[in-house]
Formats: sequence, structure tokens, C-alpha cells
Amino acid sequence: MMRSSLSFMRIERVLISHFHGDHFLGLPGLLQSMAFNGRSEPLSVYGPHGIKRLVETIGNLGYFPHTFPIRVVEMGDKTEVDCGDYWLRTRAVDHLVPTLAYCLEEKARQGKFDVQKAHQLGIPEGPLYRRLQGGKTITVEGKKIKPEAVVGPPRPGRKVVYSGDTRPTQAVVDLAMGCDVLIHDATMESDLERQCFEYGHSTPAQAAQIAVKSKAKMLFLTHISPRYDEKGKAKRLEDEARAVFPHSVIARDLLEYVVKYAE
Repeated sequence: MMRSSLSFMRIERVLISHFHGDHFLGLPGLLQSMAFNGRSEPLSVYGPHGIKRLVETIGNLGYFPHTFPIRVVEMGDKTEVDCGDYWLRTRAVDHLVPTLAYCLEEKARQGKFDVQKAHQLGIPEGPLYRRLQGGKTITVEGKKIKPEAVVGPPRPGRKVVYSGDTRPTQAVVDLAMGCDVLIHDATMESDLERQCFEYGHSTPAQAAQIAVKSKAKMLFLTHISPRYDEKGKAKRLEDEARAVFPHSVIARDLLEYVVKYAE
């Protein structure tokens, strides 16, 4: 993150999927770095049952400076939180320990304003446009004009889903339905499917099947086993997923992807 284009000081929420070390042990360093840099804005941390005790323990480690408030929220299956511009939703998934998948879904956007139609109705540009866009009925030359006459239906926001560590499960399909981006566990290729299952993970082909079932637009494969670190080996995982779902990419550090709005 320090090498990326993001500032860790601007983080408002941290989502913890489960309590295996590779999924939460970066939290103490992050919190202390924020404090050492003089953070005063509050931070929210979400996670499964037990996250409150974990964050409290972190706060008591060493000489931890407390410069900002931390709000901790324990989440369960089918929990929903209103985060202002978007909803945060969870589903319990199928791993070796209690694990959550997360969905961030923006609220619906206002429909498109039809300027040409407004001109045809004789509506002068300016404040009346803003009133219509705000959902108010206006009057022009004695004629009432409702917002729906010039404002189209609400447009969906963007939707991003992270599976957490999981075997293939219908819970992720339901959570990810119609998403713009699905980030899914794809630990080992299908030749090692039995071993993958025993460890509570998915193969790239299984992740791709979830993407197909949920009608996702883009799939990023993550949680790749270190056995594929050698050059060229990871490409096999990507090829396996693409045979099922063509819009599949292996996630990598510092990868950036712009999630565009649907028209």
C-alpha cells in the first residue's frame, strides 16, 4: 500500500474476512502507522464475531498510541450496513473457520436528465432543471411538469464482491448477483481440487463457475498458492478460469482497475 497510489491515512473502513493470520496480521501495523502519522479521524473495522476482542488486544500491545477512535462492528451472515453512498453486505461462506464474504454496492444513481425534452416542454435552463433533478414538480406557463417527464429511471451503482477464503458456495453466487467485479479465492488448479477442498479453498475453474452463475462482469482470481510463484505457472490458473469465464484475470500487487458505471 505504501508503494501504491493510495494513502493509508484516507482509509475509512477496514473489512476483515476471517482470523487466519494472512488475513488480519497487517492490521496492527496499519493502526500504529496511522497513529504515528497523527491520525485523528475515526476508523471503522468490520469482521466476524471476535473482531472486537481482537482490536482491543491490538490496542493493548506494546506502547500503542491512541490518537483516533476505532469503531468495531461484528458482522454475521446476511448483515447489512448503510455506509452513506453505498451498502455493505455480508454472507457467511464455506472455509475452515468462520469467514465472511463482503459486497460493496453503491446506491442507485439519479436517472439521466433529457435536456432536449426539457427544451421541447419550454422549460428554461437554470433553477427549474435543478428542481426537477431533485424530484420536485414545477410549473411552467401554468402547466405542471413532473420530474419523470424529463428525468429517466434510476441507474444502478457499481457493485464489487470479495469472496474471502472459501470453497464454492451458493452464498457467494447470491451475494455477487449482477456484480461489476468479483474477487474470488482461486488457490490451486483443478488437478489439486481435492487438496484445495480439504484446505477450504476453490480452484480457478470453480471461481469462474461462480462468476458465470452470478452474471459477474469481471473476475479477479486471488489467494494464489505460492507453488505458482515461478514464472509462467500462474498463467495456468488464469487459462483455466478463462476457459469457463473469459473475463478472468489473476490479481497482483498494485494492480489497478477502473470500475465503470453501467449506462
